[in-house]
Amino acid sequence: MKVLIGTTNPSKIKRFAELMSGYGIEFCSLADIGVDKEPEESGRTPEENAVIKAKFYGEYFDRVICNDSGLYFDAFPLDDERQPGLNIRAPKGQRLDDDGMIEYYSSLISTLGGRVLAYYLDGIAVYNCGKVYSYMENSEATKASAFYMVDKPTDERHPGWPLDSISVYRKTGLYFTDKNNNKFDTTNENIMLGEYRKRITAFMAEALGV
Repeated sequence: MKVLIGTTNPSKIKRFAELMSGYGIEFCSLADIGVDKEPEESGRTPEENAVIKAKFYGEYFDRVICNDSGLYFDAFPLDDERQPGLNIRAPKGQRLDDDGMIEYYSSLISTLGGRVLAYYLDGIAVYNCGKVYSYMENSEATKASAFYMVDKPTDERHPGWPLDSISVYRKTGLYFTDKNNNKFDTTNENIMLGEYRKRITAFMAEALGV
């Protein structure tokens, strides 16, 4: 089975390929099929935006997985204008590159004392031959695996996910980019992350019929 990952983000492509390894799926990217168009993401939640993208790229491929994320700081009310929300890359209406994102959020977090509790809301949608399926964790479940964002970036980078360089696990203090993270698989944070991965993998497998 061939499945399109509806993104140009190399880290997202790698993430979904790893999650679905063992299912006999051959993944391809938008670049692989020569698509450079993007839909207008007008949804109010990550799940709604993922559905919009899945339907859009479903016009080009029979089976598609799309993802959208919102970043939230526990220090701000949800309606605070400083809340990243769905506009992670364009917090003030202007799209930032990876370095610009690290600089902007490091500066913002510095005004909050150098560290802030944060969490992502992740929406996933699967287009399968004309039908669309979607999934998103509720905010309370997501908050249980919240992490810290800090104002001191590490030099390590995950291409496409620049904020991993200023994100650290609460229990271990390791950055998301730290290669030693696999030594701490028994921590509560990684247990919860592993359970989340199981849930979204099961959702995608069922939606794709594999």
